[in-house]
Amino acid sequence: MPSPPLQDQQRSAVGGVASPAKSPSAKGHASGDSVSEAGRSPALLRSADRRFKALDMTMKRHQYKPDALIEILHKAQESFGFLEEDVLFYIARGLKLPLSRVYGVATFYHLFSLKPSGVHTCVVCLGTACHVKGASKLMAALKEELGIDVGETTTDGNVSLMAARCLGACGIAPAMVIDGTVSGKETLETALDKVRALQQD
Repeated sequence: MPSPPLQDQQRSAVGGVASPAKSPSAKGHASGDSVSEAGRSPALLRSADRRFKALDMTMKRHQYKPDALIEILHKAQESFGFLEEDVLFYIARGLKLPLSRVYGVATFYHLFSLKPSGVHTCVVCLGTACHVKGASKLMAALKEELGIDVGETTTDGNVSLMAARCLGACGIAPAMVIDGTVSGKETLETALDKVRALQQD
């Protein structure tokens, strides 16, 4: 099914519906509590790092509104390459949101990564339509081929394997995204061929 408009995604995710996991550092933060600086590095929060300055400008442009969380996470990933825990904390602090809420949104959308990505990315859709068409078998075959689990990167740093809840490409299920390009009606053979080509690149 098509993805909902961005604002609707934001309301759903920021409202707490999309929180499949909690950050280990989020313990002790109730859903309505603001984030505390306890246990964090003041040096990082006051860093002169230009990437944090760019993040500050983005939050300021959105008037520090929690509804802008997804756009701000996009900017953070664009600047840092991935969403490490200190960056998530910085955003939570700036928007006065619980760290668990920010972490939940960051882990809900497949476009966000909490670890450095490989040179190439392979995202397998595991939504209902793709699952019915055999996406789980595709994922199992790719995991075996690459020797990694979902969310991991090959030891040579070349390929990252990820999963998506829905790519909005149900009409061409099972679907994958290779380096940002959606491909559909995948079979074990075509999926493995694509990943092997990435490994040889």
